Amino acid sequence: MTTCNRRNFLSLIGGGLAAAQTAAAKPNVLMICVDDLNDWIGCLGGNPDSVTPNFDRLAKQCVLFTSAHCAAPLCNPSRAALLTGIRPSTSGVYQNNQPWRTSAVLARTRTLPQHFQDNGYKAIGGGKTFHDAYPDPDSWEEYFPSKTQQKPADPHPAKTPANGLPNPGNFDWGPIAEGDEAMGDHKVVNWAIGQMSKSHGKPLFLAAGLYRPHLPWYVPKKYFDMYPLEKITLPKVNGDDLDDVPPIGKRMAKPQTDHKLVTDHGKWKEGVQAYLASIRFTDTELGRLLDAFEKSPMAKNAVVVLWSDHGWHLGEKLHWRKFTLWEEATHNVLMMKVPGVGIAGGRCDRPVSLMDVFPTLTDVCGLPAKKECEGVSLRPLLVNPKAKWDRPALTTYGKDNHAVRSERWRYIRYSDGTEELYDREKDPMEWKNLAGDPKFSEVKAEHGKWLPKVNATEIPGRGNG
Repeated sequence: MTTCNRRNFLSLIGGGLAAAQTAAAKPNVLMICVDDLNDWIGCLGGNPDSVTPNFDRLAKQCVLFTSAHCAAPLCNPSRAALLTGIRPSTSGVYQNNQPWRTSAVLARTRTLPQHFQDNGYKAIGGGKTFHDAYPDPDSWEEYFPSKTQQKPADPHPAKTPANGLPNPGNFDWGPIAEGDEAMGDHKVVNWAIGQMSKSHGKPLFLAAGLYRPHLPWYVPKKYFDMYPLEKITLPKVNGDDLDDVPPIGKRMAKPQTDHKLVTDHGKWKEGVQAYLASIRFTDTELGRLLDAFEKSPMAKNAVVVLWSDHGWHLGEKLHWRKFTLWEEATHNVLMMKVPGVGIAGGRCDRPVSLMDVFPTLTDVCGLPAKKECEGVSLRPLLVNPKAKWDRPALTTYGKDNHAVRSERWRYIRYSDGTEELYDREKDPMEWKNLAGDPKFSEVKAEHGKWLPKVNATEIPGRGNG
């Protein structure tokens, strides 16, 4: 072998070793997605009755973002935005019944797991990550239960509807006779535990999607028993709350549907009990997942992120479910553990967005940035949770309807130009709309600068999604 060839050979070997060392140094990623979970976990204090030792346990290892907000207050557009990095107002994906890959903007975009695969990772998942009606098979090398079915089936009560409300549809709740092992989330966690114990030959991006507390709230009876009805704390409600809300906001709230149904039939405490029971079940499954993760090989070098896709109303502003631009619907859970970067047990009160998850993960894992991402990396807040942060969080519900959440204010502008403004420092329940007071014109103008310049036409929907 000539000297020149020998040098080339050694260079190739050295390059291969360097690439292998770089791959080996890349952290694994455990991404935990929780459906329809608001701030009713212990570490966020959204409900005094909620007991969530495992959410709290993980939060102590993470930076907990106490003012995290979704891109959209419903599953499909929120998840599509987070997992592509592209806002609903850019993609035209605003509703649950819109197949997000039919958006011209999202048709060929690389998703978060695909971006990790493009950069040397094995990306696998189980449970609900994308909206269950529109999974994305090409995003994953493996998926449980399958690439076209994200959610294992759940048992139901012997008789449904179970909550005693007339024609509740999926707005139902009640205990089931089966144990935890019969639940779909339990099966997803079992699958994830098995994957964590394997050698994958590459750094691993593992997603585990937990379905509860999504409706219907059917979980084993023992979780209902943990919350006796006589000890249930109901949310604070102002009966005149919607009097100063514009007509579009009132239509979103639909106070004459779910809330009237629940209160007229005396089921408010039972509904809260069922939601708390569902959270407690999910907390138990999270505990199983964390126990296995901490003992697994992947934990030696791993980033952990847990997020919920949006919040949930249980009577606040005379509304149930998500589907609004108020705090209860936009506020979600977000916590992140990044060894060597994040501060364990840190609490960050700056407003951040689920749009920031994609760029943050690529940043802290040393991957190239995806230029289309409309969020920003949260690395500065992981390093110092009290760092200066001048960005509010933006949430969109339907075309041209937006909420801008800063540390002190929530500003809402609807498609017809009507507005809401709340001083959350003085009015944390958002009961007094200040938008009509000229004293706050500058506050509105400043927040209005963050509204999207593009409001894409809604893409066609299919059925109910």
